[in-house]
Formats: sequence, C-alpha cells, structure tokens
Amino acid sequence: MKSLLDKINAKLNAQGGFFKAVSVLVGGTAFAQLIGFICLPILTRLYTPEDYSVLGVYVAIVSILSVVSCLRFEIAIPISKHNEEAKALLLLAIISNIIFTVLISLVIFITVIFNIKIKILEDLSFFIWFIPLNILLYGLYISTQYWCSRKKMFKDIAVTRVRQAIFSNGGSIGVGVVSGSFFGLILGNLINSASGLLKLGFYTYKDTKGIKSDRLKDTFIKYKDFPKYSTFEALANTSSIYLPLIIISFFILGLEVGYLMLAMKVLGIPMGLIGSAIAQVYHSNAPEYYEKNELYSYSLSIVKKIFKLILIPFILLFLISPFIFEFLFGKEWKDLGSYIIWMIPWYFMQMLVSPISMSLHIIGEQKVALLLQILGFVIRIVGLLLVAFFYKDLAIIYYILSGFLFYFIYFFVVILRIR
Repeated sequence: MKSLLDKINAKLNAQGGFFKAVSVLVGGTAFAQLIGFICLPILTRLYTPEDYSVLGVYVAIVSILSVVSCLRFEIAIPISKHNEEAKALLLLAIISNIIFTVLISLVIFITVIFNIKIKILEDLSFFIWFIPLNILLYGLYISTQYWCSRKKMFKDIAVTRVRQAIFSNGGSIGVGVVSGSFFGLILGNLINSASGLLKLGFYTYKDTKGIKSDRLKDTFIKYKDFPKYSTFEALANTSSIYLPLIIISFFILGLEVGYLMLAMKVLGIPMGLIGSAIAQVYHSNAPEYYEKNELYSYSLSIVKKIFKLILIPFILLFLISPFIFEFLFGKEWKDLGSYIIWMIPWYFMQMLVSPISMSLHIIGEQKVALLLQILGFVIRIVGLLLVAFFYKDLAIIYYILSGFLFYFIYFFVVILRIR
C-alpha cells in the first residue's frame, strides 16, 4: 500500500509538481462547478430567457472593460524573476484598476446627467451603476489571484473558487426566491468577485505590505509592452467573445442572447474545470521551462494532456444535448441543446489553445499576440456586423463558426512561434 502511495505521489510531483498543482485546482474548481451546475436548474426556473438576455449584455460590458482595467500588469506578476518587482507590478495593477473604475463611473455619470440615449444602457436601466463596482472588484480579485499563483498557493485558489460558487449562486437564488427580481443575477456577479477577493486579498496584503513606491517607475518602463500591446490584445480577444452578444441583441430582438449566454455558461464548465486550472499552473511553470529552452516540448505535452482529458466529455455532451436540457432547465430552454451542439467545436478548440496562449507573453511576442487578436476581431466582429446587417438570420451561426475558425488559427500560430 505504501509503495502504491509513493508511486502516486511521485506521479503527482512529476514535471515540477504540475499534476499535483493541477489536481488541487481541478479538485476545488470541480466542486465549484458542481455547485454551479446544481444551481442552474433552479436559476433557470427563477429567471427567464429574457432575464438572461439582459444579463448577457451586462456581463459583456463588464467583461470587455474588466480585462483592460489593470492594463495587463497583473499577468506579468507570475513571470517576474524578482519578488520586489512582482510586488511593484501588483501595485501598478491595483492603481490602474482604481483609476480606470473612476473613469468609467464618470462616463456613466455624464450619460445619465446629459440624458444621452444609448439603447444598451437604457435596457440595463438602474443596473448600469453596478458596472464600475463590478470592474473594481474583478480587477482587485484577478490581481491577487495572479499574486497567489506566483506563490503557488493553488490550494487557497481552489478553496476560493468553491466559496465564490456558494456565495454567488446562493445570492442569485435568494433574491430570485424572495423577489423574482432580475437584480439577483447581477448580485451573483458582484458576489463572485467580492468573495474571491476576501481570502486571496488577505494573503496578498500580508505578503506585499512592504511595496516600495520608488520601484514603480522602473517597473512600469520595463513592462511597458504589457499596457502597450497586451491591453489591446486582451481587449480585442474579450470583445470578440462578448461584443457579439451586444450586436446580436441589437439586430435580433428575441431570446437568442439568453440562449447564447446559458450555452456559454454550460460549455464554460469544462473550460473552468480543466482549462483554467491548467492555464494557472502552466503560467506559473512555463517561465522555468523557457529558461531551459524546453517551452515548446512542455507546451505540446500540455496540449496532448488536455486533448485526452476533454475528448470523451465533449463527445458525450454532443450526444445528449438534444434530449437533456429541457428536462434540466425547464420548457423555456428546450432549444438550448441545438445551440450547444453548434458551439462544441468552438469550445473544444478554445480549450486546447487557451492554456498555452500565455506563452507568447513569456517569450516576449506581445506584438504577435496583438496581431492575432486584431485578426480575431476582424473575423468575429467585423464579419458578424456585415452578416447581421445583410443576412441577420445567419448572424448566430456565423458567430459560432467564427469562434472555431479563430481558435484554430490561434493554435497553430502559437505552436509555430514557441517552436
């Protein structure tokens, strides 16, 4: 028995503890995803497809703005070789996030005071005021998560994800049961970032109390390519995913955004369970392999592991999608299975490339990453606008197929560049 345990422990600690770190994150994330999946049938009976359509627009705006709120200094935190420099990067990320949040608040204030008519903001009504708060909380949370990733505190990150799932879903269900108000879905998003920040923020504060402000200028200059290139890369990437929800809601008045939103949530379960955990560990370990000139072989081995992990679950999801979702989520969601079947190739390809996409930043190829995202923006946004304007009935199909095409191109460019 002891020999077996020794073998298991040796396997988990292989490749710099990769499997052990992933198993910790996957374990915590799996429990969090299980909580979310259990709550979904309750949420889909408390909230209508129309509610999820409005939520889709809200999440799209918050996601697009949040990804640039820290000027991408946060993703450099695990890469830095020096602890003091990483602390300075953390402080730069937090300062950028606060300034950006203030600017967004001013923009919203001006649109309200001068009664500027913007259809999307009118649809959100009073809830537009939660956008800056959501951006602030998410920016603080993601910055502390990258710091904890640098410190290889994967167990704490895993526990945090479970806490987020419990509190955010609990808040949405509680408001839905008591009042039936759409606010429950907004509240769930706010609680998700806030509850994640509590534990990780405490540890980060303890580790970084002694940040020296005089290092900020030098660190800013050294890592200037992150706000210069990576910010626009991330903006283009996130816009390519979420801006179509806004475009579709503008051109197609119906439940389509609600269906897309929930389909993305369902398909995001394997992405959140496996993809994000592997990406977290990959980002933490990849700089060491780059120093040893082994990044290509390491990245390729990660892709192979992901492929083996996700192939059978995606095949099963494809087979059961036409039959299971009306039973799980209620009659209002009977068409959800069709959306999911169409979106499976897109998410399969995304899961293969997303964890290793950060390698372009590790090897200093921010310009290539930016060009890739600009290409993706043209394919997914400009193309969608043209299709929606001339053939709006094909808009959703184009959106889904363009997602697969973009990640297919992205995958082969990343592999070629790190080779």
